Amino acid sequence: MSTGVRLIRNDRLTPKVDYAYAAVADAPVRSVWVAGACPLDLNGETVAVGDYAGQTQQVMRNLVTALEGAGASLTDVTKTTVYVASSRQDDLVTAWEVYREYMGEHDVPSTLLGVAVLGYNHQLVEVEATAVITGARDRRTPCARKTISCCPQPSCSGLGSTAHGLLDDHSPPWSPAPGRTSPLS
Repeated sequence: MSTGVRLIRNDRLTPKVDYAYAAVADAPVRSVWVAGACPLDLNGETVAVGDYAGQTQQVMRNLVTALEGAGASLTDVTKTTVYVASSRQDDLVTAWEVYREYMGEHDVPSTLLGVAVLGYNHQLVEVEATAVITGARDRRTPCARKTISCCPQPSCSGLGSTAHGLLDDHSPPWSPAPGRTSPLS
């Protein structure tokens, strides 16, 4: 599957790393910013307490789910940051190896950090990601408000967020109330 992400290698930097040095996404694309994926189950409980690999597995499953909710996948990711609550390099490597299994050949630019503490009780790992989606209109659901025109943009085909209060690539950076034409009217 073709994505809008092109990974950049650089022969003036060491090739002995398992990530690309940069990623390029040519416009037009839809950008996705994913909150840090945490090792939480559906009840909001931290899983695999004390287990860096087990928590990273849950983190990556949650990251995949969050990306899918935005119409994206791991191959659309352009950059990640992997946070590991440890000062031991072995713990960072354990988390990184699980992360790399999920990312496979898509070795995007990433930062791996050891931190003192993360936000949830017993949390050891968190992964943040940014992604881009090409052909975003094809991945979204038809606009729930489609009548004659669902937005002021003439090019709108009625595709957009079903909530339509969210910004679409064709929406203005404000969301006027019904009957209003601007945030000031």
